Amino acid sequence: MKKSVNILNKKARFSYDLLDSYTAGIVLSGTEIKSIRASKASIAESFCEFNDHGELFVINMTVQEYDYGNHFNHKPKAQRKLLLNKKELKKLEKEVKNTGLTIVPLKLFINEKGFAKLNIALAKGKKLFDKRESIKDRDNKRNLDRIKKNYKS
Repeated sequence: MKKSVNILNKKARFSYDLLDSYTAGIVLSGTEIKSIRASKASIAESFCEFNDHGELFVINMTVQEYDYGNHFNHKPKAQRKLLLNKKELKKLEKEVKNTGLTIVPLKLFINEKGFAKLNIALAKGKKLFDKRESIKDRDNKRNLDRIKKNYKS
């Protein structure tokens, strides 16, 4: 039985307004994919950035060293290249440079073919009052659900 791997960035939806999302492939070495399949990765503090050649990289993504690896093991915080169509890359690069948006990873998963994929989103940072509003909405929804549950009983 195959165990599914879903590594989430829970802070992204709270800290950013997500505008547009994409699914990108990742260029990985052998021990990196083994660690990801063991769910030993984190995308909590990571972000995406373009280099001089127009290639997209994920920065600060942590993939722990493989336990059974040898001296050819990978670096845990290395930059990893993301694979997207040329049209998507051009669109993202234009949005990031012109409007000051950021690209945030949302979810790291393994697809049905066994390849590691990363859901990324074009995002705009929230202000402090937007975050407070999100907290207030979440609390109100929780209280309303609690009242509904007590009312049905």
